[in-house]
Amino acid sequence: MKTTIKNLILSAVLVVGGASCVDLDTAPYDRETDLTYWEEDPEAAVKALNNCYTYLGNMDEQLYSEAMTDNAYTKQPDDFTQNIGNGSYSTADSYVKQVWDGRYTGIRMCNQLLENIDRVPDLDPELKKRYIGEAKVLRAYNYYELYTKFGDIPYTTKVLSIKESMSIARTDRATVIANMLADLDEVINGNYLPTSYDADNKGRITRWAAMAIKAKIYLFEGNWTQVKNITSTIMTEGGFTLFGSYAGLFEIANEYNSEVILDAQYRPTSREHQMMYAFLPPSLGGYSQLSPLQELVDSYIMLDGKTIKETGTSFDESNPYANRDPRLKATVMYTGNSYTLADGTEVVINCEKGEGKDGYGVGSDCSATGYYIKKYWDNTYRATLYSGLNPILIRYADILLMNAEALAELGELDKTAWDATIKPIRARAGFTLASAVEFPEGASKDKLIEIVRNERRSELALEGHRHKDIIRWRIADKVLNGWCHGLKTNEVVGTDNGYVRVENRAFNANKHYLWPIPQAERDLNGNLVQNPNW
Repeated sequence: MKTTIKNLILSAVLVVGGASCVDLDTAPYDRETDLTYWEEDPEAAVKALNNCYTYLGNMDEQLYSEAMTDNAYTKQPDDFTQNIGNGSYSTADSYVKQVWDGRYTGIRMCNQLLENIDRVPDLDPELKKRYIGEAKVLRAYNYYELYTKFGDIPYTTKVLSIKESMSIARTDRATVIANMLADLDEVINGNYLPTSYDADNKGRITRWAAMAIKAKIYLFEGNWTQVKNITSTIMTEGGFTLFGSYAGLFEIANEYNSEVILDAQYRPTSREHQMMYAFLPPSLGGYSQLSPLQELVDSYIMLDGKTIKETGTSFDESNPYANRDPRLKATVMYTGNSYTLADGTEVVINCEKGEGKDGYGVGSDCSATGYYIKKYWDNTYRATLYSGLNPILIRYADILLMNAEALAELGELDKTAWDATIKPIRARAGFTLASAVEFPEGASKDKLIEIVRNERRSELALEGHRHKDIIRWRIADKVLNGWCHGLKTNEVVGTDNGYVRVENRAFNANKHYLWPIPQAERDLNGNLVQNPNW
């Protein structure tokens, strides 16, 4: 039996056991342990590595992270990311603790494999090198997810004992970054990883995924020269192309397409998520726990390239979805938009106040904003909305956008660079007018940065990137303070200019740019100093 990432066979948790009157180094007779597992199972390394992949990412984390931003809202009190989005979370926040625990579990699994891989019998040297490369990149990715949220974090490349875990201190951010980059450079420069895999190993870390993660670290740090150089290499040598259909990118039939660089692995029946239950309208069996905000809808430009608030815009507030960026229709469900069922039937949604089964305010299962999510709608779902659709973590459009942003920040975004990055992204989206697809001659450096940032928001909406973006751009205190909004009802009470007030948010710039170290961890380990103002 093949033990590949596609099968995601979950091997047993390795524990060290003992029995009374038996030497503590003697393995139990009834189960595998760390004393025997590595030496006796020739597939021990790949099984352990597959377990490491289960902590790479998941659909729930990706989508719910949007509710920590001005893109989305989650309506159930004290659930998932609502408290982070509105600024009311504390050192005891359960989601913060969940992220901390999950990422450190992933790191521990990578360290466990790296410490024990030499014990696996008859392991092919090239496979061993590849497994080490995959594990080191996965470990770096977990540390990237931690440091971008917590700043200084405990850093280790060994499996800690209970005693060690209760005394380890936080490592300064600069050292964590240097260590992550050193691991990635070792893997990339040492050619540990292939550039692609066969069908049985789709979803594994490639050389290009390792380079993309490295670029993301530099992106978060604002090292524009490095971002430019790395993304340029991927663009010229990686062989990736934009998939022909923007909406089709997120369909299960098109997984592993020419644009996907890294995705989290799901598979119908054997490993599924139920996120559609949390974002679909009642008419399709959902309860709309997570909903897009008006602020996201407003960010999509017009077909002529102008924003809805720009002088000379063709935006018509009485017909707000006409002549808009086609990605709006592929991402957000609004009145008149539709979901396509597997048999080709179009289910048209009415989101207006008090209308039908899905209208705003009709019932507790309806959207709190008057909008529903369309991106990642999987019409091949099993009963009760179970889906094996993979969430994409890094795709080629992201590489193009990182390259464009780096060049804009460096003052180097010219027509040639635009034509290699923004233009093909907009053309794929469905823009045709020259005013939208051609380079905006005469635009200032600041204007180009603004355009690229908004393009990034529209292209990658609801894919889990917005939170890091508003943190690294240092705009979270601007976009996460005050009321966020839903659709326009034209009522006077409970609205701003007729748009529904959804939640009054607060972001303290002196506190919230870093998450708190979970108090439960500090209770166990007195060396974990808390972040400022927590």
